[in-house]
Amino acid sequence: MSALTQKPPGYRSVFAPGLLARRVVVVTGGGSGIGRCTAHELASLGAQVVLIGRDSAKLQDTAGEILLDCAGAGGHASFHACDIRQEAAVRSVVTAIVAAHGRIDALVNNAGGQYISPLENISAKGWQAVLDTNLTGGFLMARECYVQSMQAHGGAIVNIVADIWGSMPGMGHSGAARAGMVSFTETAAVEWARSGVRVNAVAPGYIASSGMDHYPLEAGPMLREMRDTVPAGRFGNEAETSAAIVFLLSPAASFISGTVLRVDGARPQVRMGWGQVAAPVAAQGRDAVKPFEGFHRYVTPRVFAGDGPHPNPLPHAGEGA
Repeated sequence: MSALTQKPPGYRSVFAPGLLARRVVVVTGGGSGIGRCTAHELASLGAQVVLIGRDSAKLQDTAGEILLDCAGAGGHASFHACDIRQEAAVRSVVTAIVAAHGRIDALVNNAGGQYISPLENISAKGWQAVLDTNLTGGFLMARECYVQSMQAHGGAIVNIVADIWGSMPGMGHSGAARAGMVSFTETAAVEWARSGVRVNAVAPGYIASSGMDHYPLEAGPMLREMRDTVPAGRFGNEAETSAAIVFLLSPAASFISGTVLRVDGARPQVRMGWGQVAAPVAAQGRDAVKPFEGFHRYVTPRVFAGDGPHPNPLPHAGEGA
């Protein structure tokens, strides 16, 4: 087998092999970024992953990767194209998943999207589009998974939100939607506990994922400078976010519900007057805080392409590793 066709190494999860064997897990936004990475890790642990998204080609590519990489672990992937903003479509796709697999054990509500804009420039249509994707779509997916399966069988839900502590200037539509999803998480955790369902959220901070490639080129300098405001001194990566999601779906989190697990390197705690807060490169390399690079198919976002050969944009170019 040539180097060009050789199968890449498998996902390097910190969790025990077979942890999620035969669990049926739905991942929305599974064709790229954090959703794609999470789907790979879930499958590497034996889960039967069902990818949801609007782009069939991306979903098919991710499912193909998983089938190639995770067959030995018992993992499997299938996919359904669905616009989660459409109530009838969500109801139909959840019905199809239950018919195919018999149940849904877990849902990762990852699909989302937003764009950079000051509030005064956001139209009603743009505002509604972001709320429909980041809040209403997540609610519809969770409700249908609960009504059609989890109410009878139990399960776990993880909603992906964002660093909304201090709100989101420049993305007020997304901040409002994500704050609503936090409230929904807390409410669902109470209302659905009687059915043996846990509902939590993961709030990624500055994560170097493929989602950054959707921002305009002129946003590049701002994105590259954001790491200087993170006490950890770097961006997080997709695998570090996925690990938090998997933990909340695992039996180890059986008494955790209604909470938000932040993955942000202490970014929300930064206050004016502290001056330079980012950890120096030497500190970034210490075992407790150096990046966990578990995803074997991770690709650096294009906005960081000039930052050197390191697969994760950690230090500035020229600073070393």
